[in-house]
Amino acid sequence: MTLLVLGLILFLGIHSISIVARPTRDRLAARLGEWPYKGLYSIVAAIGLVLIVIGYGQARLTPTVLYSPPEWLRHLNMLLMLIVFPGLLAAYLPGRIGDALKHPMLIAVKAWALSHLLVNGTLADVLLFGGFLAWAVADRISMNHRPAGGSALALPRTKFNDAIVVVGGLALYLAFAFWLHPAWIGVPVMGG
Repeated sequence: MTLLVLGLILFLGIHSISIVARPTRDRLAARLGEWPYKGLYSIVAAIGLVLIVIGYGQARLTPTVLYSPPEWLRHLNMLLMLIVFPGLLAAYLPGRIGDALKHPMLIAVKAWALSHLLVNGTLADVLLFGGFLAWAVADRISMNHRPAGGSALALPRTKFNDAIVVVGGLALYLAFAFWLHPAWIGVPVMGG
């Protein structure tokens, strides 16, 4: 559990700099240079992510059950997950869907975290998914008090982006539900 908590602190901590210390982030980026700052940021985030994966995997071996969700919540989980993949794509493919969601990446993270909290009741699950949900809510609230910033990775706005978001998002949803989640996470989604 220690690795999971340390990973969450590193990963969510580095992603929280703009929430709690935007001026410090800007000074550090100016002092180091934008690309060295982004490199350092990426290294810390990657280390945090690796620790989360290892720590969560270890915690699943000896789970501490906090609650046992009813079986019917799996259906609500599947419904909420329909938002996740289109939301992720809309964050990088500007269009009407992204405009309607305002912050599609945060919508996707919140839907992913909440849907997983509904169907997983161990301490590790609450730490992982609850941590991401709390971070996404705090980040969204903080956006009202800081300058707007777009994604440097966003592709140009085209009339096809919304179609790609919907079709690609649903294709990713199905791929995860039927193949990738069982293969990568070890937990079947459909019929499990």
